[in-house]
Amino acid sequence: MIVRTLQECEQSERRVVAETWESTRMILKEDQMGFSFHITTIYKGTDTHIHYKNHLESVYCMSGEGEIEVVGGKRYPIKPGTLYVLDKHDEHYLRAHKKGDMVMACVFNPPLTGAETHDKDGVYPLVD
Repeated sequence: MIVRTLQECEQSERRVVAETWESTRMILKEDQMGFSFHITTIYKGTDTHIHYKNHLESVYCMSGEGEIEVVGGKRYPIKPGTLYVLDKHDEHYLRAHKKGDMVMACVFNPPLTGAETHDKDGVYPLVD
């Protein structure tokens, strides 16, 4: 059994901070669950380009508001209770409104190893 608290993970190398977001990776590839689980904060007033060419992701908004814009497609509002699934490696922009941060629960398949950050194209590398 694995038991961890968000607070413990936030005070470890499992917390990764970038310019527009931070992600606390509570379950990683090393845990051998077949997925990774993260609590990610998108900083207020930011715009993040993301394109997970190597991963599928499900995201559930727990707090805050913003939007996701699919490149070449639609915009969808995000608020608490919204789930979106990047089931087609959708290239997108994730924006948090200026009122406050968005806090999201995220699941990745295949699982992340822990230290990944977006490259210049918004991609996480696939690590064996």
